[in-house]
Amino acid sequence: MIYISFVLAIMTSISTPQASAPDHNLWETVLQQYVSETGVVNYKKMAKNEKALNAYLDELASHPPMDSWSRDEKLAYWINAYNAYTVKLIVDNYPVKSIRDLHDGNPWDVKWIELGRQTYSLNQIEHDIIRPRYDEPRIHFAVNCAAQSCPPLLNHAWTAENLEQNLEQQTRAFINNEQYNRIGAKALELSQIFNWYGEDFGDLAAFANRYTEIDIKPKAKVTFLEYNWALNE
Repeated sequence: MIYISFVLAIMTSISTPQASAPDHNLWETVLQQYVSETGVVNYKKMAKNEKALNAYLDELASHPPMDSWSRDEKLAYWINAYNAYTVKLIVDNYPVKSIRDLHDGNPWDVKWIELGRQTYSLNQIEHDIIRPRYDEPRIHFAVNCAAQSCPPLLNHAWTAENLEQNLEQQTRAFINNEQYNRIGAKALELSQIFNWYGEDFGDLAAFANRYTEIDIKPKAKVTFLEYNWALNE
């Protein structure tokens, strides 16, 4: 009877969501080991040792966001979850040339991410949770889709404490990097991200002006660059 009670206690602790925030240091360790400062991911090495990544996913699963958490704690959780499960998707299918080679070209709609007692798809996390709940256009430079044209995967875990600083840093770095955007006073060649999510950014020239030293004119011509879906490795 004592043994049975002990087992039941363990099972309950695993299945019952915890009120505290997860330990994002587990994700920090993975990122520091396998992701460069420029966001290049070593999926090959990670696929040979998934223990740390899986431990972090278990941590996320048992610590879903609670109402008692702050806004920044919740947003940091969802950004980390999106990125960690995207990495997991690639690792589990590696070697693969592009994320779009998976699930008939649309892995984002597949529901497989178990957090607490709910199961989500990547699209649900981004479009049903992050975008509508937080009204924060800079998250598009925080979540990573494992592609060359996607804003680089930050090699640090997101936390409530570094959220604002990292959002500003990632946004500024992305906008001013000619690999992703070409900024001129009268013409903007922008990432497709600004096209796909234009409603989140509003006036694109005005948004870009906040992050560049170039004086972009209000009626600057805007075009969009081709998106490279090759893996970010």
